[in-house]
Amino acid sequence: MKKVALLSLIVLVFDQILKFIIRSKLVLNETINVIANFFNITYVENDGAAWNILSGNKIILILIALLVLFFIFYYFIFNKKLNKIEVIAYSLFIGGLLGNLWDRIFIGRVIDYLDFKIFGYNFPVFNLADICIVLGVLIIIINEIRGEINEKTNSNGRK
Repeated sequence: MKKVALLSLIVLVFDQILKFIIRSKLVLNETINVIANFFNITYVENDGAAWNILSGNKIILILIALLVLFFIFYYFIFNKKLNKIEVIAYSLFIGGLLGNLWDRIFIGRVIDYLDFKIFGYNFPVFNLADICIVLGVLIIIINEIRGEINEKTNSNGRK
C-alpha cells in the first residue's frame, strides 16, 4: 500500500507540474505545432470527463472519482499483497485519477494539452493523467486475464 501511495503521488506531482507549465506558458486555446498534421500542444480546459461526457457536472465527477478511489482502495489494495505489476497499474490509475480530481477541485476544470490528429481524425485533447488512467486500467485488465488463464491451466493439471 505504501508503494502504491508513493508512486501515485509521483504521478500526481508530475501531472501537476506539466499542467502548471502549460497554464503558465500558453493562453487558453493556444496551439503549438510540434509535428505537422500529427501532434500539437494545445491548452484547453475540460469541464467534463472523456469526450466531454457529463460536461458542467463538476460535483458529480468529483463524487464519482472519490467513490472510485474508495472502491479501489477498499476492494483491491487494502490488506492485499500486490505483485509488482499490480503496484504499477494501481499507481498509474490512482495517480491519474488524483491529477484530474485535483484540477476539478482547485481549478474547476481539467487542464488538457496533448492534441493528436490520427489518420485525419482530430482526437480529443487529453493529458498525462488521462494516459496514466488508461494504461493503469489496461494493465489491470491484462493482468487479471493472464491470472485467470494461468489459474485455469493450473487447475487442469497442465503448465
